[in-house]
Amino acid sequence: MDAEETERQKSQGRSIQHHPSLRDMELFVTVVQNGSFSAAGRMIGLSPASVSRYINALEDKLGVRLLNRTSRKLSLSETGILFHQRAERILGDVREMSVEISQEHLSPRGTLRVHSRILVGEQHIVPALPGFMSRYPDIRVDLTLSNEVVDLIEQNIDVDIRIGQLADSSLIARRLVTSERVLCAAPAYLENRPPIEKPDDLLAHNCLAYRVNMGDITWRFLDQNGNLSEVAIAGNMLTNSGPALKIATLAGLGISLMPDWSVNQELKSGALVRLLPDCRISFTAFENAVYAVYPPTRHLPVKARVFIDYLARIFQENI
Repeated sequence: MDAEETERQKSQGRSIQHHPSLRDMELFVTVVQNGSFSAAGRMIGLSPASVSRYINALEDKLGVRLLNRTSRKLSLSETGILFHQRAERILGDVREMSVEISQEHLSPRGTLRVHSRILVGEQHIVPALPGFMSRYPDIRVDLTLSNEVVDLIEQNIDVDIRIGQLADSSLIARRLVTSERVLCAAPAYLENRPPIEKPDDLLAHNCLAYRVNMGDITWRFLDQNGNLSEVAIAGNMLTNSGPALKIATLAGLGISLMPDWSVNQELKSGALVRLLPDCRISFTAFENAVYAVYPPTRHLPVKARVFIDYLARIFQENI
């Protein structure tokens, strides 16, 4: 080994020695939290003198003063404030890492609280549950279906299945599937009715609409040349229920706009016919996407993570 290599290793050794250990940081944080060497010593089973020696050694190692000492109290120096903040963050990361790694060796368990929009819940979430619960028998699913926007924190929801563009928030979202709306009708409705070759032809048809508000309903179409058509449709049914809209369409009541993930099977089987296939009705690929949304957390609970992963596979395989 040459002299340069020997000096390099010595330098590395000196550098390592000057780095505080996790034990150093834990002891320092304990002292700060308790406000004295004696109180910290009682917590960790050391004498006040021993705690003082450890803190002195830490300061010598770092070459800085961390604590200002008087006969009455301890206070943090400016450098001590910075060291305390960083030490708490590092220790917190180590604790979270330990929990995360330990959870990987455990079978996911506990109550999983799920909320979902009704249509996607009935068509895809509920049918997925038997397979999921068979794979993870220690998870108990508490499922709520509604079209209300729920407060995940207030209602203690682990996973919320949402549709459409998401409002900005602190929540975390994973897209399960992209989607677009499709114009469709049952063959029985289309028999003996005027052909539909362009958007304006819909003016002569009974259009079933999903009610977002009480105003006029306009459907917008973008053709392959980028031309936008807006059609103020009319019909004998309005509803705020996706399942009701689908049932009415399948029954031949009229024409509707539906998310593709909700009618793909019916389009394949011929129970429904897609109309104006060369027109885009959703102008962005994510306008009607399905998302799994969950509260912000650095480490998603295993029971929620395996559920979201399972749903993502189901959507990829079936849609």
